[in-house]
Amino acid sequence: AERSGAGRMRCGAGRMRGWALVLLLGALRAGGTELTFELPDSDKQCFHQELDRGLKFTLDYQVITGGHYDVDCYIEDPNGRAIYRETKKQYDSFPHHAELTGIYTFCFSNEFSTFSHKTVYFNLQVGDEPPILPDMGTRVTALTQMESACVTIHEALKAVIDSQTHYRLREAQDRSRAEELSGRVSYWSAGETVILFVVSIGQVVLLKSFFTEKRPSSGAGGT
Repeated sequence: AERSGAGRMRCGAGRMRGWALVLLLGALRAGGTELTFELPDSDKQCFHQELDRGLKFTLDYQVITGGHYDVDCYIEDPNGRAIYRETKKQYDSFPHHAELTGIYTFCFSNEFSTFSHKTVYFNLQVGDEPPILPDMGTRVTALTQMESACVTIHEALKAVIDSQTHYRLREAQDRSRAEELSGRVSYWSAGETVILFVVSIGQVVLLKSFFTEKRPSSGAGGT
């Protein structure tokens, strides 16, 4: 995982099976981590983030593939108290300010599912985004035309990044549904083919039995 300005993200308890892809954010975003991972059936995966008191964090997550595209999610503070808990959610966003200094636990559970693997994406943003100009928060003069253009471009790029993330998730979800539908159509077509062969062979055998001459059995001697 990534070490951000507010702490470090560590992969916690739970069995990490399958693949995990970490996407580091660029300099235009606040400190944070994006992670896409596979959550097996009847399993739970937890992550830990060290936060300072008063620090703002936002958790966004979405189930990309698997089952009914739902997952259980909960967040615990350093004392083990649940500050967020949702069951069978497809996606959600949770902003919060840390009330205690310590390690916060972010868990995703698929324990209610006995056969459906899930692919889950989450984005943890920690802290506020630093200003693009060093003295932007304290200056008393108006921004120059060049500085205003930089701020406008910066906001536009942030919107582009958010849109690209949204469209990537939608594309992955739609591709998964299309592949699942394609598999079902293939199995259905194979089943229809087998049934067609069985019915055809049965009809041939039945018709052949109608036109087959049955010879009477020979008796035992005459008088």
